[in-house]
Amino acid sequence: MFRTRLLSGIVLVVLAGILVTKGGALLCGAMAVISLIGMFELYRVMGVESRAPGAAGYLACLAYYGMVWLGDESYLTLLAIATLMILMAIYVVTFPEYGTEQITVAFFGVFYLAVMLSYLYRVRELPDGMYLVWLIFISSWGSDTCAYCVGMLLGRHKLAPVLSPKKSIEGAVGGVAGAALLAFLYASFFGDRMQEIASPQISCVLACAIAAVISEIGDLAASAIKRNHRVKDYGHLIPGHGGVLDRFDSMIFTAPAIYFALFFLG
Repeated sequence: MFRTRLLSGIVLVVLAGILVTKGGALLCGAMAVISLIGMFELYRVMGVESRAPGAAGYLACLAYYGMVWLGDESYLTLLAIATLMILMAIYVVTFPEYGTEQITVAFFGVFYLAVMLSYLYRVRELPDGMYLVWLIFISSWGSDTCAYCVGMLLGRHKLAPVLSPKKSIEGAVGGVAGAALLAFLYASFFGDRMQEIASPQISCVLACAIAAVISEIGDLAASAIKRNHRVKDYGHLIPGHGGVLDRFDSMIFTAPAIYFALFFLG
């Protein structure tokens, strides 16, 4: 199992490197596909993955990424309202085929996955995006790895005993500290190429530390949904890791966190 997980992780890192390096249409399209797969996994938990509410969510996701690619999001509020109206129309016309929770999750999925994951592409499109985008991976996958290692070695106090018994407070602290350290080392090598960032080392460390804290919430939130619906994994697309939501759960939160942290840090 460990070997499978390791090999899958290596493949993921290589693919991420190619997509992030290329950027542009390739990355935007990839994020749209990943968002759609994640939405499918989430909708499957609620039993609407191939039904009308799910279809409305998929169309909203595609429309949103069309706006992101065109660089015009002035109609985002209109899209949100239209999606909600369509879902409520489906709810009313087909009543009582769908429960309130199914309609709510269909709407929630558009923002939870499509909108939040799109910030990886947005960070890549920033003036220094070629270098800044890696902060998302440092604060999610880097933080996860550090938290796991510290938790295995020093973990004594449970972070969320009911929700995730294996996570410890020591591991969480180690994940944040590890992300900050990795960000410092990263900025030490590439900071001079970040022309638009004031004090790259300080900005990168603070951004990754903030995002690493938020990544814990993203990880636990995905676990909470699985616990509520008695699901072990969202899918089996990635051998040893599960589905897209199982692997990208923390990145869903770190992508917008890094974007706005950098925005406010200048």
